[in-house]
Amino acid sequence: MSETRASIPLSGVDLLSFLGPRDRHLRRLEDAFSGRLIIRADAVHLSGEEAEVRRMEAALSRVLDWVRRGRPLDTGSIDRLLEEPDPVLQRSAPVQLGSGREGAIHARTPGQAAYIEAMRTHELVLAIGPAGTGKTFLAVVMAVRALLRREVDRVLLVRPAVEAGEQLGFLPGDLQEKVDPYLRPLYDALTEMLGASRVARFLANGTIEVAPLAYMRGRTLNSAFVILDEGQNTTLTQMKMFLTRIGEGTRAIVTGDITQIDLKDPSMSGLARVRPVLAGVDGVAFVELGESDVVRHPLVRRIVAAFDQSGVADQIRGRD
Repeated sequence: MSETRASIPLSGVDLLSFLGPRDRHLRRLEDAFSGRLIIRADAVHLSGEEAEVRRMEAALSRVLDWVRRGRPLDTGSIDRLLEEPDPVLQRSAPVQLGSGREGAIHARTPGQAAYIEAMRTHELVLAIGPAGTGKTFLAVVMAVRALLRREVDRVLLVRPAVEAGEQLGFLPGDLQEKVDPYLRPLYDALTEMLGASRVARFLANGTIEVAPLAYMRGRTLNSAFVILDEGQNTTLTQMKMFLTRIGEGTRAIVTGDITQIDLKDPSMSGLARVRPVLAGVDGVAFVELGESDVVRHPLVRRIVAAFDQSGVADQIRGRD
């Protein structure tokens, strides 16, 4: 059988970012294919059976395009980019989820694209990942989008108020004054999407509700988009209570970071414990976001990578 050859130009590609430290990225790419891959100064040269070379060409073009856009490359993002292109990622540039103060909002990483796709196609999505990966913000974007398209009648955003013991009674002031410090990140995300005056109007007429998790008990939520943020700080009992609030026409998102559990006993985290319970349940999706999905300041990305490399995250996960 004759050998097929192809070349992909490296123009505009930062070779250090592409190859990785000590050629780590190159080795990962070589391991992914049965064909041969050789890097020269000006191009990547491919050879092998025709079908494999075409697969290599398509996958490497995605990786190189990723690097050209200045986005961080690691083994996680390489693995996602080597897969067939996600239709959401392909649509994310021309199709906007909405607009914020900094312009159009769309997926910035393959992980975020997978997260958006999961929210579009599942009634319950549980998103786990570090700070800066857009877990909460993208959930709020999808909630507001569903509300403005009249796919749901209202939006509810809840958080466990761990520091207040989920009781809140001993704090001075009315309910709003008591819970504001714990719910402020949710207000910020809403304001980014809708503007302060519109958020105030929706809050006043009950179209949008922001509340501590404890206030969900005894309710059934129909035709709503419900987001539980900081889900790692719920117990399994609280997680079950929240999930069983889901009524007809309701979609629910749970977000959290299982390396930042504030419970007295981290092994009791409902988010960490619920996965084996719900794995394989129809209509439920789990999405894991990682270092390559961090889109905050580059320093945040380096901090997340440092913690991952130190093994601290694995130690925390191992407590469960």
